[in-house]
Amino acid sequence: MTTPRLTLHNYWRSSASHRVRIALGLKGLAYDYEVVNIIAPGGGQQFAEAYRAKNAMAQVPTLEIVEDDGRRVALTQSLPILEYLEERWPEPPILPRDLVLRARARALAEIVNSGIQPLQNLTTTNAVNALGGKTAEWVMPFIAGGLAAFAQLARETARAFAIGDVPTIADCCLVPQLASARRFGVDLARLPLLLEIEARCLALPAFADAMPDRQPDAVKS
Repeated sequence: MTTPRLTLHNYWRSSASHRVRIALGLKGLAYDYEVVNIIAPGGGQQFAEAYRAKNAMAQVPTLEIVEDDGRRVALTQSLPILEYLEERWPEPPILPRDLVLRARARALAEIVNSGIQPLQNLTTTNAVNALGGKTAEWVMPFIAGGLAAFAQLARETARAFAIGDVPTIADCCLVPQLASARRFGVDLARLPLLLEIEARCLALPAFADAMPDRQPDAVKS
């Protein structure tokens, strides 16, 4: 099977972009890194007409695929992108073969994807700020509660990683969320299982290389 040209349109600190970078690394897939600065002056590059033609929601990430015959497709939303990578390049797997564990991996991923991340994303926090709220006070309870739920469910399946001894989409979502949790000042000391999983993940190049501060558009503090 030939490998098409892959271009990941993403932003260094976006947790959804971070998930896809990890999965591409786990699959050993090379890709071009295209910066979409979501906090650029004027509202962010994601709202540019050319980018919205690829991603109607004006969000990151977008994975653009150009086949050998010239066919081009743009995939949006991080979890469908991860599922596409798994179905097209099934080795090494990022979903368990066992159907129950496969469902558990998806459930853990969705705790982050739908239970936490939408409440901390830029659109939401901008709206909170516009209404006079404080971002950290808004976000912290959702992140802390979601990660506690992740830990509770993961206790039933975790070994080296969230599901057994091989990284899955659950870990692809967990590590970026822990990075975001620290950025918002969430206390993670009460979640030792998640910190242990994170440490094992970050010992792998696919996770370490995908970290926000290693990206070409990272802003050094």
